[in-house]
Amino acid sequence: MKIFLRLFLFLAFSFSFIFASDVTETKEILLKKDEQKKILVKYANKEKLFQFRWTLYKNGGLVVFRSYDKIVAQSMLYLRHENQSFRVELKTKGATFHNAPYILVKFKEFKEDSKQALFEIFLFDEKEQIYLEELKK
Repeated sequence: MKIFLRLFLFLAFSFSFIFASDVTETKEILLKKDEQKKILVKYANKEKLFQFRWTLYKNGGLVVFRSYDKIVAQSMLYLRHENQSFRVELKTKGATFHNAPYILVKFKEFKEDSKQALFEIFLFDEKEQIYLEELKK
């Protein structure tokens, strides 16, 4: 019986390392309405600006505007819904990239008392070539 327990624990811990996430960095960001967050994305000799802000919170939905590399988009995010996050690819897929690095921005919480939205940002970068720098206003 003890052998089976040890074997089970060994396999459980082994699988957690094998299937570990490729998240290389996480950040939490708290924003007021129309407060813009700017993040400089650096890789190789390039610097690109990723920015986002939220404008409306109504019936559990948050309207978010974002831009990256001259591409502008709008998303509707919900706390308890499938649409909790949006994904922004930082580099195009190429011969050296099967999984292009990307940022995932997740709407985590809305603080009613201060009227602020809490976001969690995840950087997925297998080759660890991307550096994120938060810009101050």
